[in-house]
Amino acid sequence: MTSFHRLSATAAITLGVALSMTAGLALAGDNTISADQIREALQPKPVTRSLSGPQADPADRAKELHFVNTLRNRKTRSLSLGEREEILQIAATKPNINLDIQFDYNSADIRPSSVATVQELGKALSDPSLKGSTFVVEGHTDAIGGEAYNQALSERRADTIKRYLVEKFGIAGSDLVTVGYGKDKPKDPSAPMDPTNRRVQVVNMDTKTASK
Repeated sequence: MTSFHRLSATAAITLGVALSMTAGLALAGDNTISADQIREALQPKPVTRSLSGPQADPADRAKELHFVNTLRNRKTRSLSLGEREEILQIAATKPNINLDIQFDYNSADIRPSSVATVQELGKALSDPSLKGSTFVVEGHTDAIGGEAYNQALSERRADTIKRYLVEKFGIAGSDLVTVGYGKDKPKDPSAPMDPTNRRVQVVNMDTKTASK
């Protein structure tokens, strides 16, 4: 084999290895959560009637539903601190999911790498099994920066997700309540500056739970 042929063969092998590695990295990096996974996480559990188990107080349920209805069509920044805390209390018992949606630095623009996740969220919320419920879209930041700055940024980011879902998927804006928590509710309190705290949480406020 001539030197030229040997070099050509070596180059071809090198290129083949490089392409294989690139394909592997692409597959390994494709960790987008699916619409089915999101839908399953947000699916409310049917209320069962048991003679022995604890029963939900109808008055409390009615009060909860009334509060959720007052949130519909509200602007994010119009929510008081007390209302944000009450949303948290109710949401703690509801179906929810944390989504790793990244935004450009110092911006509410969704990064191209996270658009697929938002699209899967849109598909999930468009599913007939979830239609009719009110969903809370929570924006959270890490602890880098001041409190007021992070609060405003989390609100803008939550609003961006809502706008995307309304414009791209036709989801009713009144079914999406946006709220920002800034850096006050980290996913990992032991590492408040960790990127894992920069997230969007979606909660099904369970306004149409079926009973059986």
